[in-house]
Amino acid sequence: MLRLGRGASVEPEVDLSGVWYDGDLVRVGEIRIGAGATVGSRSTLLPGTKIGKNAQVAPGSAVEGAIPAGTRWAGAPAARLGKARRTEERAARSRLWVGVYALSAVGLSLLPVAAAATGLAVLLAMGSWWALPVATVAGMAVFALVTLVSVRLLSICLHPGQYPVHSRPAWQAWATGRLMASARVWLFPLYASILTPAWLRALGMRVGRDVELSTVLALPSMTSVGDGAFLADDTMVAPYELDGGWMRIAEARIGKRAFLGNSGMTAAGRKVPKDGLVGVLSATPKKAKSGSSYLGMPPVELRRTNETGDRSRTYDPPWRLKAARALVESLRLLPATCTVALAVLSAGALLQLAQAYGVAVAALAGGPVLLAAGALAAATASLAKWALLGRIARGDRPLWSSFVWRNELADNFVEVLAAPWFAEPWLGSAPLNVWLRSLGASIGHGVSCHTYWLPEADLVSLGDGACVNRGCVLQTHLFHDRVMSIDTVDLGAGATLGPHGVVLPAARIGAHTTVGPASLVMRGEDVPEGTRWFGNPISPWR
Repeated sequence: MLRLGRGASVEPEVDLSGVWYDGDLVRVGEIRIGAGATVGSRSTLLPGTKIGKNAQVAPGSAVEGAIPAGTRWAGAPAARLGKARRTEERAARSRLWVGVYALSAVGLSLLPVAAAATGLAVLLAMGSWWALPVATVAGMAVFALVTLVSVRLLSICLHPGQYPVHSRPAWQAWATGRLMASARVWLFPLYASILTPAWLRALGMRVGRDVELSTVLALPSMTSVGDGAFLADDTMVAPYELDGGWMRIAEARIGKRAFLGNSGMTAAGRKVPKDGLVGVLSATPKKAKSGSSYLGMPPVELRRTNETGDRSRTYDPPWRLKAARALVESLRLLPATCTVALAVLSAGALLQLAQAYGVAVAALAGGPVLLAAGALAAATASLAKWALLGRIARGDRPLWSSFVWRNELADNFVEVLAAPWFAEPWLGSAPLNVWLRSLGASIGHGVSCHTYWLPEADLVSLGDGACVNRGCVLQTHLFHDRVMSIDTVDLGAGATLGPHGVVLPAARIGAHTTVGPASLVMRGEDVPEGTRWFGNPISPWR
């Protein structure tokens, strides 16, 4: 379903699947990327997309149809900006560097194995189930140490500039990106915590005082974050850019008290200005004035309403609140320990079966054992949610409050325990719907849900036959000005949300309405039933 021309460049996290579910239909089509074409990070190519030779698609774009050769496109939906920009001749290729990249990919993939082996060695040495927390910490510590040393070494002599992909600086940037993405998965309890700034400083990022950082992806040595800034979930800062066999590396800056929203991007060479805001699923513009706010792909300036609140609960917490938050966040070791315990239990059960009945029986029992482990993981995450939070209600909560910390702890049970063991294997299935209901979501009959990103599930309602595609976020909260504002998200019967779509709080998608891929439904928006919409933010789709 995918054809790549010679010398085509595809940056990280591009959706090239060529499939999405549109109500009762499955839309499938071949995707063609011509020779020398470039597709930017986090772009989504709809089925049937054809990108011509030497064309350029900017990061975060959503593309459907045909893009002529030698043109430049950007936005969601993508619009033509003009001719493609070519400043260099095509870079030379090297078989040596092809081998270096291949061997590096294999080595990086073995890093989790080395960490797991360390944890297992500690567990066997101590010989007790009580050693599980120690083994978990040991494994995570090894992973963190290797990541830290590797990222710091890779940052040596890495400077802004434009380099051939087959060169030392480009390889350094690529390997650093892979390590950072892997760390966000295997060290998830460390992110969106009071320790995150210290961790990223250790990796080489310049981070100011009183900064809040969530699950950010960045090239640390190319990133600076000013005092009091806030980077929300899944932000991407200073990613490398590819074009014609060249890689561009440049610094990116987040200004003092700036805000970069969920899945927001700040490209290499750009800056979120002081007191500025770049919203959910949005890109930082080239030139932004202090205090300005932007939303969308391409970004459009908008008015910003500042939230008011007790500064001791937002920007200037006393030490007692910092200590309380640190105590709650230390409990994030629990879901990590639980996932290690499940791995040990599953492996032990299969080993016992192999010893008692033979390898063939153990192999046949592998499926049921993993199903049981997944069900236990899902049940544990659900119990943790109700024990920590109960039923979640609409309202505003400041950052420095017990609810926010407990909510993050419950999310760790989902991301670290339930997601790998249960949610990801069951995406789009009836068992996932059952589990989402156990978290408090209202899920109708015949719902096809291909995501588990329902941050406050109690406030999500999916009508009969609704369809939520892969990578979607039913974003029931926003975090502007360090105040967590929570509200409902409602999809009517038969409604569809395309891949990588985001619906903001207090929004409703009407019955039998389709919102296309990579689209953003604004806060409080009521999308009429029986209509079709597409874009970031959405507009009528014809």
